[in-house]
Amino acid sequence: MSSTDDLLFPGMTAEAIDARLKRLRTQNVIMGVLHLLQAVAVYTLNETGFALPIAGTYPQGPPGTPPVLIELFSLDVGFWVFAFLAISAIAHFTIASPWYFPKYSADIRRGKNTARWVEYSISSTIMVVLIAAVTGVVDVAAFIAIAGANAAMIAFGDLQERYVRPGGSLLPFWLGTWVGLAPWLAIVFYVLGVGNADRDLSQVPGFVWVIVFALFAFFFSFGLNQWLQYKRIGKWVNYFRGETTYVVLSLVAKSLLAWLVFANTLIPPA
Repeated sequence: MSSTDDLLFPGMTAEAIDARLKRLRTQNVIMGVLHLLQAVAVYTLNETGFALPIAGTYPQGPPGTPPVLIELFSLDVGFWVFAFLAISAIAHFTIASPWYFPKYSADIRRGKNTARWVEYSISSTIMVVLIAAVTGVVDVAAFIAIAGANAAMIAFGDLQERYVRPGGSLLPFWLGTWVGLAPWLAIVFYVLGVGNADRDLSQVPGFVWVIVFALFAFFFSFGLNQWLQYKRIGKWVNYFRGETTYVVLSLVAKSLLAWLVFANTLIPPA
């Protein structure tokens, strides 16, 4: 067994590592099916056509003149929740496919999973944009910044795995964490109605706060898993624990994120 195997999979024989990789392949197939079924369910239920406006604020004169809000297009929430789940399903099926699984296995043996970060850069960016939209963000420039910050956070996660082994520096992780908090500061800003004298927080339904905090917790559970993996805490000393947790979170956390956001489209307007 190589020194890399000793670090990432302590106490496991080569045969045990191969068997665990086969289990991961099966798990990815199952997760792909479950994500696909949810995507079909969302597509079927998306009958309300619930959409949120995306607008731009443009000055009508020299700098300092009051801007005018112009609606550019609408964001079909149901469709993008469907896309979020469908992309996750495609990613799981790709990992388990005959042509990609050998690369996936080789990557896991080196303590990384490139496919994970490629998929997250797309799916999690879609989700954070949807969360921002349903909490009141409408400006297209804000969405561009939110998407960019989230993609950068995912890139730092990839750098953590690409260049650092568990037990090493967590600098890329912490840089990604700080960048990833930026979209959530914007979301909280809108939920609290900062600067809006007419915002009465007592009138905000309790379930809205539950949704916001739950979405935040689910969203950053992936980061917690990487932290445990790189700090080698408890069972996370074995790289397979972190990888298996990513697979489980892909179903549990992503499903809850998707349905909490999609639930907004099923509530009839007052």
